[in-house]
Amino acid sequence: SPQGRSKKKSRKHQRFLERRVLLEQKGLLSPRRRQSTQIPVAGPEAHAALTKANGTTTQRSGKVPKPKRVISASLSPSASPDSIARHHSVLLSQGNGSSKVRTSSPVLRPGKYVAIDCEMVGTGPQGRLSELARCSVVNYEGDVIYDKYVQPELPIVDFRTRWSGITKQHMKRAIPFKAAQAEILKILKDKIVVGHAIHNDFQALKYFHPKDRTRDTSQIPVLKQRAGLPVRANVSLKNLARHLLHKRIQVGCKGHSSVEDAQTAMELYRLVEVQWEKELARSLPPRPPSPVTDPTADSSQYLDDQYWPTDLVSSGL
Repeated sequence: SPQGRSKKKSRKHQRFLERRVLLEQKGLLSPRRRQSTQIPVAGPEAHAALTKANGTTTQRSGKVPKPKRVISASLSPSASPDSIARHHSVLLSQGNGSSKVRTSSPVLRPGKYVAIDCEMVGTGPQGRLSELARCSVVNYEGDVIYDKYVQPELPIVDFRTRWSGITKQHMKRAIPFKAAQAEILKILKDKIVVGHAIHNDFQALKYFHPKDRTRDTSQIPVLKQRAGLPVRANVSLKNLARHLLHKRIQVGCKGHSSVEDAQTAMELYRLVEVQWEKELARSLPPRPPSPVTDPTADSSQYLDDQYWPTDLVSSGL
């Protein structure tokens, strides 16, 4: 009868739909596009096939949510100083400027910062040459990590005691310049070095420190602005300390203390650290990665002929 045929077709169609669903779930058949109107599927087996796939309920929507972009909150220990400044700037820019970054944050790695100050004496004709006679280095917290008297390479003509604080008595326990230079440069290696008019200290050490790792408190407009002084003026460490730190240094006739001057320079740096590093991050050009230490560098370029010995290339190997 026509009614019996329709029932057979209906059951046959149901079995077809059930098999199609199972094949789609197993990945043996590509799923077809669903129409707006759903096709009813009868029977408990079909219902189970539609609602379960590998023990989980299938989702009707084929959209996959995109993963959110996450910015790392920390830097690797091998990060370069300019990347530290840029990461610092990113942290400051988050939260519409409302987030605060502590100066003692591990992101800034305080162990990578030192402050230096040197005292010089006069050597050469009429004592016009300046040579190192004392060097002091302090850490981020202002603790002394190096403080030694240094014997200049040339005979001392002028001790400049009124400014340097160096006397003939100090030279009795001074170490040779070459030995002091080796010790100091070992401390400064891979560090961000803070100082006031620090080019004079590097000159006395006969050393050049990378610009992006140098923080000269005599060259920071932020400090001069806070002190209410002209930005282009040459401001002494003594005046900055008086205006911003409310303390007196370099007083009396016994000369300067290189330890006190180094500690003061570090205090001034920490006072404007966040703003200064943020501005440096904008101004400093990115440092190109080293082809030797960069793990992401592609080594396939070394298969080119220009990297092979001449005799191997000529032999046709």
